[in-house]
Amino acid sequence: MRYLDFERPIATLEEELESLRKRYEEEHDEGLLDRIRELERQVKKLRYEIFSKLTRWQKVQLARHPDRPKPLDIISHICDDFIELHGDRLFGDDAAIVAGLGKIEGYGVVIAGIQKGKDTEENLKRNFGMAHPEGYRKAMRLFDLADKLRLPVLTLVDTPGAYPGIGAEKRGQFSAIAYSIKRMLQLKVPSVSFITGEGGSGGALALAVADRVYMLEYAVYSVISPEGAASILFKDASRNKEAAETLKITAQDLYEFGIIDGIIKEPLGGAHRDPRLTAMRIKRAFLKALKELKGKYARTLRMRRLQKYVKIGAWREL
Repeated sequence: MRYLDFERPIATLEEELESLRKRYEEEHDEGLLDRIRELERQVKKLRYEIFSKLTRWQKVQLARHPDRPKPLDIISHICDDFIELHGDRLFGDDAAIVAGLGKIEGYGVVIAGIQKGKDTEENLKRNFGMAHPEGYRKAMRLFDLADKLRLPVLTLVDTPGAYPGIGAEKRGQFSAIAYSIKRMLQLKVPSVSFITGEGGSGGALALAVADRVYMLEYAVYSVISPEGAASILFKDASRNKEAAETLKITAQDLYEFGIIDGIIKEPLGGAHRDPRLTAMRIKRAFLKALKELKGKYARTLRMRRLQKYVKIGAWREL
């Protein structure tokens, strides 16, 4: 288990607890049980105290936690069956976006997700969850398939943003993102999106213009990263904590603004503490949303979806 800086007090207790458990397995000393139970209570209490008053920057750190469940982890828990499809039929296959056909509780579903790696090797393969144009075009190919087969769409978003490299720009990164947003708005079938970690800029929005948008409790969603905002606003990237507070990018902020439709509660300590439980809560929210959306005429879905995004935001005349 990898710990964040603000979790160090928990780490100290859990390391002591793990040591006592190993001693008990070797010695079978009943006297150790009371100490183990007491430490378990202390760990739970301390974790609750720390996680009940997290700052926005600490939530950003949790959203970026390397052990956070990735789309393929979630898919493995919620799908009875899943077949991954590859390629955009134009340039190649982008491993940063996983997409395919799945079955959830008897429903056929088209699934697309932005996938980070679990270690350095996989992160290089997945380009650290930063998609290229061919990744978004692959997703659009799946959206076309969803309309053709009359299957609902489920997207899972976790990305710092689309890849900003020269090659990606040459291959039409800006238009791929724009057309992906447009394609999601035009879907004739129900769509549900979950921000599971980072929702970074247009790279996230390209897969998140859905009928229902949910965020995990410690996920973040923003037009720019705190570091990027600090560099622009304060001319100092080290003021990222201040920028995170100013941006208001947490699930709780966006729900209050009416930008998302709900918050999926995470296990105490974050989604990485119990990926299966997190996936089951995502599955439950998806099935609930699908029940509300299915049976609607395509025209109704598209009209309501467009209205949902047109009315986001507010202005004030002085």
